Amino acid sequence: MSTGRLRTKKKACSSDQSPDNLPVRSSGRQVKKKAAEAADDDDEASEKKYRKCEKAGCTATCPVCFASAAERCAKNGYTSRWYHLSCGEHFCNECFDYYYRSHKDGYEKYTAWKRIWTSNGKSEPSPKAFMADQQLPYWVQCTKPECGKWRQLTKEIQLTPQIAKTYRCGMKLNNSTKTEGSDQCSMPEDLRVAEVSDHWWYSMLILPPLLKDSVAAPFLAAYYPDCVGMSPSCTSTNRLPGESNLVKLEHLKSVPNVTVAGMNKYFQPFYQPNECGKALCVRPDVMELDELYEFPEYSRDPTMYLALRNLILALWYTNCKEALTPQKCIHHIIVRGLVRIRCVQEMERVLYFMTRKGLINTGILSVSPDQYLLPKEYHNVSCYMFSRIKSCHLLSCILPQVIVLEAKDRIGGRVWDDKTFTGVTVGRGAQIVNGCVNNPMALMCEQLGIKMHKLGEKCDLIQEGGRITDPTIDKRMDFHFNAILDVVSEWRKDKTQHQDVPLGEKIQEIYKAFIQESGIQFSELEEKVLQFHLSNLEYACGSNLSQVSARSWDHNEFFAQFAGDHTLLTVGYSTVIDKLAEGLDIRLNFPVQSIDYSGEEVQVTTADGTVWTTQKVLVTVPLALLQKNAIQFNPPLSEKKIKAINSLGAGVIEKIALQFPYRFWDSKIQGADFFGHVPPNSSQRGLFSVFYDMDPEGKESILMSVVTGDAVTTIKNLDDQQVLQQCMTVLRELFKEQEVPDPVKFFVTRWSNDPWLQMAYSFVKTGGSGEAYDMIAEDIQGKVFFAGEATNRHFPQTVTGAYLSGVREASKIAAF
Repeated sequence: MSTGRLRTKKKACSSDQSPDNLPVRSSGRQVKKKAAEAADDDDEASEKKYRKCEKAGCTATCPVCFASAAERCAKNGYTSRWYHLSCGEHFCNECFDYYYRSHKDGYEKYTAWKRIWTSNGKSEPSPKAFMADQQLPYWVQCTKPECGKWRQLTKEIQLTPQIAKTYRCGMKLNNSTKTEGSDQCSMPEDLRVAEVSDHWWYSMLILPPLLKDSVAAPFLAAYYPDCVGMSPSCTSTNRLPGESNLVKLEHLKSVPNVTVAGMNKYFQPFYQPNECGKALCVRPDVMELDELYEFPEYSRDPTMYLALRNLILALWYTNCKEALTPQKCIHHIIVRGLVRIRCVQEMERVLYFMTRKGLINTGILSVSPDQYLLPKEYHNVSCYMFSRIKSCHLLSCILPQVIVLEAKDRIGGRVWDDKTFTGVTVGRGAQIVNGCVNNPMALMCEQLGIKMHKLGEKCDLIQEGGRITDPTIDKRMDFHFNAILDVVSEWRKDKTQHQDVPLGEKIQEIYKAFIQESGIQFSELEEKVLQFHLSNLEYACGSNLSQVSARSWDHNEFFAQFAGDHTLLTVGYSTVIDKLAEGLDIRLNFPVQSIDYSGEEVQVTTADGTVWTTQKVLVTVPLALLQKNAIQFNPPLSEKKIKAINSLGAGVIEKIALQFPYRFWDSKIQGADFFGHVPPNSSQRGLFSVFYDMDPEGKESILMSVVTGDAVTTIKNLDDQQVLQQCMTVLRELFKEQEVPDPVKFFVTRWSNDPWLQMAYSFVKTGGSGEAYDMIAEDIQGKVFFAGEATNRHFPQTVTGAYLSGVREASKIAAF
């Protein structure tokens, strides 16, 4: 028996015979072992056939490679590794190798892309970035209103705004616009589309979207494209080729402004890298605080938000004459992959936020009755507003139920143009735009096709007796005047409101100290020129300097102001106001006496006893009327608000305009837009200190002058003829060498006597603070809101400030 066993074992081990041909008996243990091994083989085969994405939380149970680049692409089969871009987009390891390995055919394409990306961008040019930027298919939405399904284009098709604007399901895009059949819209939508709307989908996105061919690209050439939401591989976002990024950046820093061909030169919505302190300008690479508050989900990576916001701003400023809607924006969103769907969905949110903020869809827009600038949930809010059309226009575009109650028999308030002069409009109130870059007034002029006249810098100072002051004397005293204000700025740095003093007193103190310490003695003429500069300061403040705060007189200068040219609105502000008023429900001669907000709704009572019931009220009456309790509030205004109202001053300036039979001043001022009057003594400071030529074309003969400071009180009790006589006496002294004719027409303003105005513009009184503007602007219980220049801490004393306060309140009312 043993011999037999040995012989059998020997045969089994023989190298020249196959063990498969031998009748080998197996024990039960061996059978179980082989069965277990077979099961392991089946598991291994299953794993090789179906490998899951390694990204934690990815919902793709069976990924599919979108690239299909490598000959051995895994498709929806096995790969040693899946690369995750989104929950619905993966590429296999074989396609990764195809582009990434130097011996593969796709390597040259990848390296060429990498060179461009590195040259223009700041982010890492990784294989995943390449796939997202170059290989993902585009998605496009059917434009049939009854369809709206999203379709994936083939990889070869490049999406363009025109395709996105006109696409219909089944449309052939390869040299043909013919559709495959009318039933293509009935085909089901890809299941991955529904996932894109879920809140978690974006968090699973590996790379943020970078737009191609963005309209914002010409504005942002000084930035790395991927820092402002654009693709570095796109030719329209290429920076200066052949230079290092550092060299390019330094070169572009020397370019102060970026203008786009055909666009208004005053439109500069984005900061350039070398800039700071420009009003209504945004950093294209940074979210602002209110944006972070509204869109906290983008706080970690703001790329998508910045891409959409920058695109919207660029689209608005390249065509500000039409309302910007989501439909006009979405076809400009060119980005590969499912993320385009998310971008289109987010576009509406960003657009509505920017509309509420007043960055877009502002100014003068013709909005049809069935068109709204905000979603439908805002449309049932009613609002009464009184006194100012500037504040009402935007709100009426947002909320259709708006009624304007105006106390006077005309609209405009402190904007009031006189058109009785031959050939020229003369503003009894505002007419000059101070700083036009990004100024809403420049925007509205562009919308209306109005030309603004840039005011020149030349301003000869003419002495009584007719002599023109030596420019070196003017420059010298201007330097000393500004040096005094610099000392005031240093003095106030550590001062509280309780330590405040009048600005005029502080200037006089500093001036005397300078004379004593330096030993310099100014000539009589130099002293007079200094008085001229002081009168200009009183013009800016709207008050004698003895009432103005030394600590806070220029409080708004701590905020970015409007830069650029100062211009004369030759057609007058009323052209803008009248256009804003079109379509508004305006009730003239309805002065408001009381506002009762104690109930669920607000009741507004006018002088004739009419009671108006509404949900919201926007109060835009001048500060002087609030100070005199012209409107009774129930419940009464808080002590905090009353204190703020009384801490500001209701400044007054007056104007005189004169039309002459001919232009007697031309030969002396040589085409300048204005000239100055050097006062003979300090008691006459502010009495016709500057004369403006109101016809830049030089055809008509009209001068306008201002009365400021204590001179306002001087003329208050004089009749118009007496004021005219004083003005003519000054003009004949300034042009003593020639005959000055009597005017054929004139007017004198009386703003301080107007019962519904009683002022020109606000200023901070001694002991006051710029914070008062914010306190006055605070709404009451979400029912009563306040607007007007005296509620705008950033831009007080201006038409622009009044308008922007209306934009601000419209946004707040819409948000409640």
